[in-house]
Amino acid sequence: MRRLFLLATTAAIVMSAPLLGADITGTWKASFDTQIGVQNYTYTFKVDGSKLTGTAKSDNGEVQITEGSVSGDDISFVENLNFQGMELRIVYKGKVSGDEIKFVRNILDMFMEELTAKRVK
Repeated sequence: MRRLFLLATTAAIVMSAPLLGADITGTWKASFDTQIGVQNYTYTFKVDGSKLTGTAKSDNGEVQITEGSVSGDDISFVENLNFQGMELRIVYKGKVSGDEIKFVRNILDMFMEELTAKRVK
């Protein structure tokens, strides 16, 4: 009976492991071309379980990220940026692979941009 309990407990832990978020806590940088020119970003992430918080800093200012989540290697969050007096909702969806995150960001449900952020060591 005890052996069966240990096997069931171990199986439950192993099966739930992919649901835990990737360890992306720290600083990440990205530089990428956009319709308004090259954008340079520094992202600072903090993960608590599946919740993601932090900041997105660019030449256009620094904002707190919202709606952040991490599930396995998948990451998503929202950057609410004020660009020249215009509020922009930028939705990020990405995939973590080691010290890189490949993102697709959707701006105002109109423009899609791809970028790669790299961990700052």
